[in-house]
Amino acid sequence: MPRLPSRITVIAVGFGVAALAILARAAHVQLLQGGQWRQRAAAQQTVRVALPARRGTLYDRNGVALALSRETFGVGVAPREVEDVARTVSLLARAVGRPRAALAAGLRAGRVWIEWPGPYTWSTVAPLKHLRGVYLRRRLERFYPRPDLAPRIVGRLDARGRGGSGLERAFDSILAGRSGTAVMLRDSRGQTYPSPSRPAAEPVDGADVVLSLDAELQEIAEGALGAAVAGTRAAGGDVVILQPATGEVLALAGVRRAGPVGAGGSVVGDPFEPGSTAKVFTAAALLRVAKASPHDTVYAERGRYTLGGRVIEDVHGSGYLSLGDVIRLSSNIGIAKLGARLTPAEQYAALRDFGFGTPTGVDLAGEASGRLRAPRGWTRESPASLAMGYEFSVTPLQLAAAYAVFATGGLLLEPTLVREVRGGDGSVRWRHRVRPVRRVVTSSVASQLAHMLRGAVEEGTGRLAALGTYPLAGKTGTARRNIGGRYVAGHYTASFVGLFPAVDPQLVVVVKIDDPAGDYFGGATAAPVTRTILEAALATPTVTLDRSRLTRRWLPEETSAPQPQRRSEVPVVVAWPPRTGGSGGAGGLDPGEPAAPRPVPPVTGLDVREAARALHRSGFRVKVEGWGSAAATAPAAGAAPPPGSTVIVYGELGRAG
Repeated sequence: MPRLPSRITVIAVGFGVAALAILARAAHVQLLQGGQWRQRAAAQQTVRVALPARRGTLYDRNGVALALSRETFGVGVAPREVEDVARTVSLLARAVGRPRAALAAGLRAGRVWIEWPGPYTWSTVAPLKHLRGVYLRRRLERFYPRPDLAPRIVGRLDARGRGGSGLERAFDSILAGRSGTAVMLRDSRGQTYPSPSRPAAEPVDGADVVLSLDAELQEIAEGALGAAVAGTRAAGGDVVILQPATGEVLALAGVRRAGPVGAGGSVVGDPFEPGSTAKVFTAAALLRVAKASPHDTVYAERGRYTLGGRVIEDVHGSGYLSLGDVIRLSSNIGIAKLGARLTPAEQYAALRDFGFGTPTGVDLAGEASGRLRAPRGWTRESPASLAMGYEFSVTPLQLAAAYAVFATGGLLLEPTLVREVRGGDGSVRWRHRVRPVRRVVTSSVASQLAHMLRGAVEEGTGRLAALGTYPLAGKTGTARRNIGGRYVAGHYTASFVGLFPAVDPQLVVVVKIDDPAGDYFGGATAAPVTRTILEAALATPTVTLDRSRLTRRWLPEETSAPQPQRRSEVPVVVAWPPRTGGSGGAGGLDPGEPAAPRPVPPVTGLDVREAARALHRSGFRVKVEGWGSAAATAPAAGAAPPPGSTVIVYGELGRAG
């Protein structure tokens, strides 16, 4: 009978089997599952954290920050790690502005995370950095130093920290930069510290963008527009200010009483029919194809004209008007008759060349192209409607760019909102250069049109925009609003476009008022807003204006050299273009009508400049002797000399003996 193994043998065999099993399992874990377990261990012992990149700053043209990223900190406390509770609570209360009792209660309850009343800057939390159990979490947040200034243009970030609207969205790829990463080691107590053997991938900060906007001018425009919309009880309004020589946009303001407008602002997203501000483009078309001159006249039918069953009316019941008078008095009849000389192709080409019907390409999302139908879609009445500013729509920015043509010698420039893009080291990565789109008219035609626009301010419908210091050129517009596909009585868009100053303009100002209550004409509502903006701009030294170019002595009409004059005489504003005798409108009379004498209006007490304007409006030539207030006239007030006679205005100062 065989002997049974002893107990010791059994135990030894058992241990041997167990050892083999352990070795087999260890070999399995090490050889077959080693990579998997190493990954799990690394995941427990290390933490990969993102290092946020600083988002680039948006500056205005003068270096004023409109949107920037600032470093802030949240404060966390692990109560079990705090060694000196009383000292920690005291320093925390002093740094974060929280009551000591509340902080002590939080520490007794568990972990504390403090963000209110933050965010906290580094100077605030620096005393806490060496406290055991206190942790600082760095983050970058977007900050808007002037949050009420052009918020829809500057834009805001979305919930993910990316550009959500406005310029923040348009330049997100430039501003955002590239985040970095760092590997932190974590010990058994959960504390983390940098790994010396695992270098971090440093973040790349975003580039800075220098805008063409002028923060001071933007604030002036927003204030003047807001006051005008409230004062006229209008539905809203828009202002665009453009630097014509470069195409740089200096201000974009939009107000809507019914609610917020789109991120890009209504200045680029809401087209409107321009009304009489578009008459100058028909005049430009006539001049550029030599189918009219500034002195060509047309009979304005005394204010009422029937064209193909449609009645066209003028506020001013005039007789013969030159092309310059048509612009000055904003004659619907005159521009419709003169515009009939153009072929549909010529009229359409001129409007297209001024940039209508296509986006300007400005750096804002949601820009509308406006509407301009090709001639094949026109009706019999379309040429007259287009000449008067109907049947096509424009954005305020398109209108500003088109009027800038008269200041650039006939060139249409592409508008821009960006001057420079700078790297984190301050180096210039990109700089705006003037980008001409096309030549629209010759420099001679542009100069003639600018003179006509000057007359519209000094003696025409835009008188309420005139400044007492520098001459202004411009044009008013009043258009019935198209609502639901039809023109609705009592609803109007009032507008004014100004070139400041009238000679060598530095600014193009477009003001549009939607549905003003009461007096709805552009000359009464939009023109005064232009004057308010320019007066405030002239009173603000930091606004973008070359004041050395404003100090020259302005003459009523551009000449190559100063004209000699008697010592007792001063320059006065005269009508443009000058009226001549003969058939076709001397004094604006109908053919065959006798020249009816007009009484000399009373002008004593007025400034000699205002007196000259009043006499010009009454159809008289004017000669001024002296300056200051008008003391007397010859012939005297009430006399009725023949039309075209010269009336002498004697100023109370410097009058010739």
